[in-house]
Amino acid sequence: MADTAPPLAPTPAAPAGAQALHCDVLVVGGGINGAGIARDLAGRGWKVVLAEQDDLASHTSSSSTKLIHGGLRYLEYYEFSLVRKALQEREVLLRSAPHIMWPLRFVMPHDPSMRPAWLIRLGLILYDHLARREVLPGSQGITLRGHPVGAPLKPEFTRGFVYSDGWVDDARLVVLNAIDARTRGAQLFTRTRCTTAQRGPQGWLATLQPAEGAAFTVQARALVNAAGPWAEAFLRGTARPQHGEALATKSLRLVKGSHIVVPRRFEHDHAYIFQNPDKRIIFAIPYERDFTLIGTTDVEIHGDPRGAGISADETAYLCEQASRYFVKPVLPGDVVWSYAGVRPLLEDESGDPSAVTRDYLLEPHTGGAPLLSVWGGKITTFRKLAEEAADEIGRMLGQARPAWTKGAYLPGGDLRGWIGAAQRPDTDFERLVQAVSTRHPWLPPALVRRWCRAYGARVGELIGQATQIADLGAEVAPGLHEAELQFLRRDEWACTADDVLWRRSKLGLHYTAAERARVTHWMVQATTGLPPPQPMDTMKDSASCS
Repeated sequence: MADTAPPLAPTPAAPAGAQALHCDVLVVGGGINGAGIARDLAGRGWKVVLAEQDDLASHTSSSSTKLIHGGLRYLEYYEFSLVRKALQEREVLLRSAPHIMWPLRFVMPHDPSMRPAWLIRLGLILYDHLARREVLPGSQGITLRGHPVGAPLKPEFTRGFVYSDGWVDDARLVVLNAIDARTRGAQLFTRTRCTTAQRGPQGWLATLQPAEGAAFTVQARALVNAAGPWAEAFLRGTARPQHGEALATKSLRLVKGSHIVVPRRFEHDHAYIFQNPDKRIIFAIPYERDFTLIGTTDVEIHGDPRGAGISADETAYLCEQASRYFVKPVLPGDVVWSYAGVRPLLEDESGDPSAVTRDYLLEPHTGGAPLLSVWGGKITTFRKLAEEAADEIGRMLGQARPAWTKGAYLPGGDLRGWIGAAQRPDTDFERLVQAVSTRHPWLPPALVRRWCRAYGARVGELIGQATQIADLGAEVAPGLHEAELQFLRRDEWACTADDVLWRRSKLGLHYTAAERARVTHWMVQATTGLPPPQPMDTMKDSASCS
């Protein structure tokens, strides 16, 4: 199995003149579900085109709580099927890309005024046994007083529980799926909107409009609507039926989840799950070495999800709930960054947005050329969703082809060329860091670790023939050299400073406004060859950075 992408231009050239691209499947949407479906279809030999109106993972798929988890709280809503499906995927995903996903232990302090201890313990036992575990340890009760994880907490919390889930760099997960799709023959067009999609008896004729340049057409045998928060709007406005039939038969409930990032609140490597008086939960998670990520909220929104951002009330809520547990209060003035993502949840008439199902539904439309709409979903189940979507497309096209992704690595995830036989995902990553450091002792240790986290086994492509730090080009910002910026532009569809600083990495959190401005300057010059405009600092701009 190929583990890395060939040195292709990140976005293929649009066809000239009146020519149209021809493909088996057009995928609309470049979030985690669209990228995962394109990857799976391309790996089965289908000819795939993907169109994303913005950058990959520009919206919901870079604005999650960044957890690979079953969803412990969903057990209270009797979502046993969803939780089991997600739990089955945890270790599949951890093994596929140990550089961007890793095990994480969670501490739940017990608040006697909330759920009784016996109920929590029963739920954790069920959580431990709903799916097979080989890497993740099981749950246990702990005494918080005298334990390192109890030190940041108020003294009234004396008892707690610890259990396992996983962490993921969500935006990079999308990019890796896109790279793998491209490696397997898919054509991906970012910053390219699907403006019309006309259904015929034998296929779809779609118009794609790049942000710059002329529109072009795509003829596809089948279409996948993976537009996330825009999935319903796509069916009601962009997709045109053959004989006036209604394509939109489902409704989405758009629920905003907002997060805040504050300076680090604890020194250990565990995360916290806090129970709130409103029966919701929030997480407090070690983030980017120097910070703590706190989230999330559940606020229903209406209208265009593009403008969604955290509100002052949401910030206050997250600070208040975290401060119920931490000795050192979390205040709105502590927030150094925030972001909001809009979850496209399938409407199920639940009164409470927190109770709306996080499960997904794949809806086939067969009254003409095949159409598959993706409703809902969560990042943990993206691979399974993509597999089922590819199965359904095969059925609709009358050419079923076998699934393949369950045991496959994502780009950079196969570390064997660096470390030999794989053992455990978490320890394999540390062996990679050591191997890269040994082979390239001139690289600063902090840079080696960051590059290994971001690129895994692909780090060799980034280093190339370099034998000293000067070979990486100018250091545009601390630890960010021209060689990496060129790599991101060439291989990972990065076009702007936000693409680099807030999606391909989170370096924006670590840089000053002046350092971020230098990255903007470099990217504008590299893209246009023209002097850049006066850069704006988007440090706290949720819309720009999400």
